[in-house]
Amino acid sequence: MHLPSLDMCADGLDFLDVTEDLIRRNAEHNDCIIFSLEELSLHQQEIERLEHIDKWCRDLKILYLQNNLIGKIENVSKLKKLEYLNLALNNIEKIENLEAGCEGLTKLDLTVNFIGELSSVKTLQHNIHLKELFLMGNPCADFDGYRQFMVATLQQLKWLDGKEIERSERIQALQDFPAVEQQIREQEKAYCLKRAKDKEEAQRKLQEEENEGEREGRHTGFDGRWYTDISATLPSSEESKDDVQAPEIQEGGCKKKKLDNGEDDLEFWNKPSLYTPESRLETLRHMEKQRKDQEKLSEKKKKVKPPRVLISENGRALNVNEPKLDFSLRDDEKRNQIVLDLAVYRYMDTSLIDVDVQPTYVRVMVKGKPFQLVLPAEVKPDSSSAKRAQTTGHLVVYMPKHCECSGAPCWTARNVSIIAENSPGQHCSPTACHRASRREVLLTPLTPETPQEEGGRNNHRLSSNIKASEKHSGQQQGADEQKKPANGETRSRSQQACLP
Repeated sequence: MHLPSLDMCADGLDFLDVTEDLIRRNAEHNDCIIFSLEELSLHQQEIERLEHIDKWCRDLKILYLQNNLIGKIENVSKLKKLEYLNLALNNIEKIENLEAGCEGLTKLDLTVNFIGELSSVKTLQHNIHLKELFLMGNPCADFDGYRQFMVATLQQLKWLDGKEIERSERIQALQDFPAVEQQIREQEKAYCLKRAKDKEEAQRKLQEEENEGEREGRHTGFDGRWYTDISATLPSSEESKDDVQAPEIQEGGCKKKKLDNGEDDLEFWNKPSLYTPESRLETLRHMEKQRKDQEKLSEKKKKVKPPRVLISENGRALNVNEPKLDFSLRDDEKRNQIVLDLAVYRYMDTSLIDVDVQPTYVRVMVKGKPFQLVLPAEVKPDSSSAKRAQTTGHLVVYMPKHCECSGAPCWTARNVSIIAENSPGQHCSPTACHRASRREVLLTPLTPETPQEEGGRNNHRLSSNIKASEKHSGQQQGADEQKKPANGETRSRSQQACLP
């Protein structure tokens, strides 16, 4: 078991090894469990060699390895349950190592490879359950008598290159097999000789390119110019002049280099090439070089984005919605708090969200992007809380408000008697006492209470004050009756006002 690594091949390309981590990343449909994996897709991974799969995934039934750089079929002999193997678009030149172990193989795809040894298909005679085979796009598929040879050699096949094999076709192929086999052997021999020459030519060309690259690296400077004596120095006047012209020279050199690269790229794609594994590797080398050059240019052009301004120069918080999320802000007067509902993404991990509540604003960082909102009233950061909705995933922030008086005592009901202001000698009526009790409710200081407790106590105290005022007025009425004049006498207006 080892970590993913990149091996540098002789041709200068980086290829990916088949590692346990790579297999687990492609086994998400099986909860990343690899020992019980039945289907694995490793296509377009630039894999050069097959290894470890037969040890870690012995229950595999379907294996996709198309569009890689695999040059040899190997290390699949222990996959006894394997039914479908896809090795299309690789660098395979020979069919081998499938006869022992892959007894259950029913479908084999080797489309667009470099198989020229057609006689190597005889190793598939041991795969008695093989029903479908694809060899189109290989050099051997261009041989005269190719289909007759395949039909007669692999009699268990039902389909070849997507075309069903008829019973009459097989009978005819078996009758012509001796002559067709001889013909195939001659074509195969000629192909092998040609292939050997192509390998030598590709090796020679690769060596020349490496030597040329070494010479350029040895004799050229940073600006692409040639220097014969690096120890020579210019006079001070010429040196200062050269320094002034340096930016222009570098800019002109970059433009010239860009034009040269474009011409080289156009020349490369217009140049005819052989259909060999070496030419495919050459194409990949060229594409890799173009990609690296493009990355260098993009790094130079890329400008550092200035950070988002959240606080102005005068210290005032700004409203910012960089993640572009929907939100709602409401004032819950019943609970004396402000509630922010931010529509963050439902399946976003909570670890990617950071909430910061300040007395005058709230800030939420969503995947590094700030959402900031100025609050309509001052809140208590220490008493604030944030929750995620289980159904929608929204972030809900509860922020209790500070008292509006901010330091002065809140005015609520307290059981303190307040006498109505009347002129001397006058007596208050129940209505006047009731008004006095109302002034008492609005103006008596008390520590803050909840709305329900405050309302209950106000009603109780209000009724107590009204009863007290009625009792006082009754006593005053009895005293007036004692001083009641005889029949026919009139009462004063103040005395009439105190009557019930």
